[in-house]
This record gives sequence, structure tokens and C-alpha cells, in this order.
Amino acid sequence: MFSIGQLAIVSMISHLIFIFITWKVVQTINVDPLIQKGRITEARILLLFITIVIGSGVSRFFLEFLQWSRDLIFLF
Repeated sequence: MFSIGQLAIVSMISHLIFIFITWKVVQTINVDPLIQKGRITEARILLLFITIVIGSGVSRFFLEFLQWSRDLIFLF
């Protein structure tokens, strides 16, 4: 079993990795037609927030799935 500190560091690393992967994927999307002139900074901040939301959600799913697989031993 993980201690609280180990679980915290694994969760932080997982979130950062999935946010990084999501950022790389979001950068491949062409959003130039959607951006109004003079709103580039706001669009980049929006993409950053979208990246954090998606990356954190995927990481949370990954960590919960990992926990569920560890809890399967209590089934028998």
C-alpha cells in the first residue's frame, strides 16, 4: 500500500504528465479561425485552461482505475 506521501507524489506526477500530453495534443488543433484579432492572449489562456481540465480529468480517471485494480483483491 502507498503511504499518503507516496500517493500524493504519484498523483502530482500523473497530473503533470497527462497535462503535458494534453498540451501537446491541443497544440495540434488549428484554432486560428476561431480567434478574433487582438484576442490572442485570451485564446492562449483559454487553451491552457482547457488543457488543465482535460489533463486533470484523464489523470483522475487513471488514478481511480489504478486504485480500483488494487482494490480487486478484496473481492475474494
